[in-house]
Amino acid sequence: MTAIAPKVAIVGRSNVGKSTLFNKLIEEQKSLVSAIPGTTRDRYEGDCIWRAKIVRLIDTGGLDRNQTDEIDVEIGKQARAAIKEADLVIFMVDLQVGLQDEDRLLERELQKLKKPILLIGNKADNTKLVQSVNDECWHKWSSGTPMAVSAKRGTGTGDLLDIIFEELAKIGKDPISVSDATAMRVSVIGRPNVGKSSLLNAALGQNRFIASSREHTTREPNDTPVTIDGRDYILVDTAGIRKMARVHKGKSKLEKEGVERTICAMKTSDVCLLVIDISRNIQAQDKHLAGELQKSGASVIIIANKWDLIPDKDAVTIDKYEHYIRANLPSLDWAPILFTSAQTGKRVQNLFELVDKVFEHRFTQLSDSQTNDFISRAIVKHKPSRGKGISHPKIFKFRQSGTNPPEFLLFIKQSRTDSLNVSYVRFLENLLRKYHSFEGTPITIKVKCRKKSHTT
Repeated sequence: MTAIAPKVAIVGRSNVGKSTLFNKLIEEQKSLVSAIPGTTRDRYEGDCIWRAKIVRLIDTGGLDRNQTDEIDVEIGKQARAAIKEADLVIFMVDLQVGLQDEDRLLERELQKLKKPILLIGNKADNTKLVQSVNDECWHKWSSGTPMAVSAKRGTGTGDLLDIIFEELAKIGKDPISVSDATAMRVSVIGRPNVGKSSLLNAALGQNRFIASSREHTTREPNDTPVTIDGRDYILVDTAGIRKMARVHKGKSKLEKEGVERTICAMKTSDVCLLVIDISRNIQAQDKHLAGELQKSGASVIIIANKWDLIPDKDAVTIDKYEHYIRANLPSLDWAPILFTSAQTGKRVQNLFELVDKVFEHRFTQLSDSQTNDFISRAIVKHKPSRGKGISHPKIFKFRQSGTNPPEFLLFIKQSRTDSLNVSYVRFLENLLRKYHSFEGTPITIKVKCRKKSHTT
């Protein structure tokens, strides 16, 4: 069952930057942007995800006075239809040109609505324009002082989203959770006969997947839609992966194709469950799969299955085995570990609660003030360490550039990205995980300078 996100319409006269803001907030180039009036004719809709919550944005054409052209009249009709549908309206003006007569006319029209309206001053691309919201013309206007943003640069958009979500909550239109809006893809990965199918059956409380002690009972990924506690999932039971050399040397074409599809499933899943047989030593193939998952971009939970086969357990047994797993699977040191028994059902009931948690962490979004505070604290704790070259690296900016999974940009003053030691980027990642909610999800930090970039 999927929930319906509240709608937010972006309105204003032509060329104030409505489509630029729309594209920035949904993080894709869906609306065409141009300086030519009337570029946006139809209304476009797109989902904006912020802090693991979703609102539906509507981009509209310019609402200008004295529209006589047939197309301009139709643009106005589409925009007004969007306003009627919306739960909240963003009224955008242009700070570069100041208050216009068209703005005043549109203000009067919008004031007749019984809906919350946020006044946004766009194109605040420098400090002077940001401060222009204090100009006398805005104070004399009944709508008051606009909130300064730069849709082009992204400045102020995080604060804007926080306000949008707060205003929607006030009228009982809370943004929906990402896990309520779409079916989450959850793939189960592991060597043959570690209990992948049995684990899913135990979690669902029914035999939906064929489980057998014979290797390669599951020959290809099996997509099964399920609804658990009102949330939709697509569970993918994958083929067990042996050592690739043995697969290629073998005669089973079905096995080889099944393994290739399993690897593809890793890359297209939101969350992957790496199942290992904790009653046996971690194998080289477990380590190989962990490395593949680390590169896949999926969130990961390590499932230490067959816990019932561990003898003589006491209060420190789990700690001992967790240390063992961390030492052998260091590429997934950010993934939570769940000790389970598909046979007895031990801790299986906690599986989907943990899946939901790590999925939401994919959408953790830090504001500019949070990233500024973080990098300041990080530099005090550990100064940037030098890589190649003779100049000492200097960081001048750090910000989050995306989610699902989280991505950050680290700007240095040097002309070479390798002037910053790669170990310092690892330090920043570990510190991010310490201060904020990123458990179970990969993090990418891209180093940027004047000429080149480097991803770690």
